[in-house]
Amino acid sequence: MASGAVGTVTRGTTNTNRLRRVDRWIAAQPALRRTADPVVVDLGYGASGVTALELQQRLARVRQDVEVVGLEIEPGRVRTANEQLAAVRDGRTGFATDARIRFALGGFEVPLPAGRKAAVIRAFNVLRQYREADVAGAWDRMRERLQPAGILVEGTCDEIGRISSWVELGPEGARTLTVSLRLRDLDAPSIVAERLPKALIHRNVPGERVHDYLAELDRLWRIHSPLAAYGPSQRWIAVAQGMRDAGWPVTGGRSRWRLGELTVAWDAVAPNP
Repeated sequence: MASGAVGTVTRGTTNTNRLRRVDRWIAAQPALRRTADPVVVDLGYGASGVTALELQQRLARVRQDVEVVGLEIEPGRVRTANEQLAAVRDGRTGFATDARIRFALGGFEVPLPAGRKAAVIRAFNVLRQYREADVAGAWDRMRERLQPAGILVEGTCDEIGRISSWVELGPEGARTLTVSLRLRDLDAPSIVAERLPKALIHRNVPGERVHDYLAELDRLWRIHSPLAAYGPSQRWIAVAQGMRDAGWPVTGGRSRWRLGELTVAWDAVAPNP
């Protein structure tokens, strides 16, 4: 572990293209597009640096000067990622040889040189392996390392990236919950329950707001099943509009919904006190 690094070593499971859904969402955020210092931290990238490399590649399409810093608290994983980066620099991969990315030791304290702070911190599949009681403290530490308009994106997904959810936090705290699902062959949106962020995964029980939210998603998914004839995206758009019409504080519009995304204000799903 790095000297002074905050956190514990996770399993480190990772797969190519696993985080495409959250990367696509980050690429659309004003926190990235408008910042004067586009430094993005991939916290806890795991046993391979590939998802950090993919993050840089995807974000560079909308912000050419983006700089990604991959942080891990396990030194062996940093060595592995730097070996992968050497192959990138030598032109032996499909990533740009001049990609603005580096790997270093670090944890929830998010060490960046010269007092820099992050425009975005992506912490995916990290807190899943912690206790629920540890979440607030980890969030607080990471939020302290954000730029004034920066965001922390903390969440989880399945092994191949078809089921994903994340919380967006600003310096002031949690703002939204997003679920992002592969709609083709989707049986029920509540499948995301097993991949909710740690702050919510144990709260999917009667009496909790997130339980009501998922139950309503499932109900509307069933009601709009006839729209499946026009494609799963049309069915999901109808679900999203139905949630909004029912009074859920849904954000975004059709351009996000057709991707299988749905974002709601955090207060609507936050754990009961």
